[in-house]
Amino acid sequence: MSAQSETRKSVVAEALSWVGTPYRHQASRKHVGCDCIGLVLGIWRALYGQPTELPEPYSSDWAEATGEERLLAGVRRHFVEKPMDHISAGDLLVFRWRSHLPAKHAGVLVEPTGFVHAYEGMAVTLSPLVPQWRRRIAGVFAFPETV
Repeated sequence: MSAQSETRKSVVAEALSWVGTPYRHQASRKHVGCDCIGLVLGIWRALYGQPTELPEPYSSDWAEATGEERLLAGVRRHFVEKPMDHISAGDLLVFRWRSHLPAKHAGVLVEPTGFVHAYEGMAVTLSPLVPQWRRRIAGVFAFPETV
C-alpha cells in the first residue's frame, strides 16, 4: 500500500476517533472539546506529532467581520490542494456558508458520502455529505504524506 494510502487511512481513523467530542469554540482536545479548526489541528498533531501554525484568536463571526479568506490561506500553506472531482476519503473539506462570504468551516471526508466535523451546538459528528453540504465546498485538500 502506498504512503498516501496509509496517510489517508490514518486521517480517517483519527477523524472518527474524535466523534462525540463536545463542541468548544477555539479548543482542540479530543474527548474534551474542539471546534472545526481544532478538530483539524488535533488530527494534524496525531499524524505528524507537532502542530501546524496556530490560528490567532477568532470569534464565531471572524470570517464575516474581516472578509479575508484566512482559513483557505492557512490551509493552503500546509495541505495539498486538489480538484473537486478527485475528492476521496481522508481529504480535508473547507466550506463557505454563502458564495459571497469567506470560507469558515472544515471537516474530513471519511467515506464517499460522509464527513466528520465539529458543528456549533453539537459534538463532533459524522454527517452525510448531502447536496446542501457539497455545494458549500470551497476547497478540497489532501493531508501531506507521512514519512
